[in-house]
Amino acid sequence: MPRTQQYSVDLSADERAELNAMLSAGTYKTRELTRARCLLHADDGLTDPQVSEAVGCHPGTVGRIRKRYTEDGLAAITRRKADRIYERKLDGREEAHLIALACSDPPEGRSRWSLHLLADHFVALSEIDVESISHETVRQILKKPQLHPHRSKSWVITPENSAAFVCKMEDVLDLYHEPYDETRPVVCFDESNKELHKEVRDPLPARPGAVARYDYTYERNSTRNLFVMSEPLIGWRHVEVTERRRKQEFVAQMQSLVDDHYPDADCIRVVMDNLNTHQRYAFNEHLPPEEARRLLSKLEFHFTPEHGSWLNMAEIEFSSLWTECLNRRIPDAATLRAEVAAWERTRNEEDSAIDWQFTTDDARIKLRQLYPANQD
Repeated sequence: MPRTQQYSVDLSADERAELNAMLSAGTYKTRELTRARCLLHADDGLTDPQVSEAVGCHPGTVGRIRKRYTEDGLAAITRRKADRIYERKLDGREEAHLIALACSDPPEGRSRWSLHLLADHFVALSEIDVESISHETVRQILKKPQLHPHRSKSWVITPENSAAFVCKMEDVLDLYHEPYDETRPVVCFDESNKELHKEVRDPLPARPGAVARYDYTYERNSTRNLFVMSEPLIGWRHVEVTERRRKQEFVAQMQSLVDDHYPDADCIRVVMDNLNTHQRYAFNEHLPPEEARRLLSKLEFHFTPEHGSWLNMAEIEFSSLWTECLNRRIPDAATLRAEVAAWERTRNEEDSAIDWQFTTDDARIKLRQLYPANQD
């Protein structure tokens, strides 16, 4: 004979409707839905074992839900412990001291504050009369003002350079969104380098049950410079490997751009960064006056702002080049040239254009703090 239930459940029509709405909403936690099902089955007259079997929980859980319903009503569904009272660990003054501590420099010998370190130093403050505090309490208090003492961000655009930054930025952004004109192509130009590393032992190839392995030691075999030029709108790029990166190499690349890659263009608009070799006078240093004037008359330079190299779409090409080709050991310059040429050929055949979405209007909204007129 079943045991008489100590706590009975007698739901009103409104309460049953509310519980059924919870079950059909799909936005409640699993434990809350389990409690709702238990109450509905208990209201139908089922015993604790029967409710337990129908819902899939322990019979003791059903008994506790019955008890909490009789004490707190449907509020017991959404509260974990309806009668639990949480006490504040710190008052407002003490929380302010903890926040100020988290915003200060970490102690000597430490690069950053940790939650445990903050808890220890906070208790040691002379103006605070707190015997102990847990790192979890510290985390909860710092969560309110969204403080993350273990994180930091770099920022290099100083207020005095904001006007110069936005001027060059808008010049480049406006250029990117001009209609395509084959007589006035927009070409992005950038450079990087690759260290050449020779293996000292032959790597072991991958096999079933084991990944490829290589010796962590290597032999350094000099460095080569990489020039990349890219016309994003048509999906064309070219990479040149050189031994050095000087003004004469820069001039040679521009000469190749005019005579070899765009001989029929009226003007080539080149986007590049502010590297010290990217100078107009470099043409006069390394070419006869007539040749320097001829090349410069066909080139129009647009410089990205300082610390704004992300505006140069050639960096996207370098990112793909590094990820797809250069992220490995390459032993010598000949191998580097062959591998880069193969990557370039494949990527050009795919017509991988760059769809640049960021506009001047976007910049004036997302980077509004850089505009001097908005800082007043």
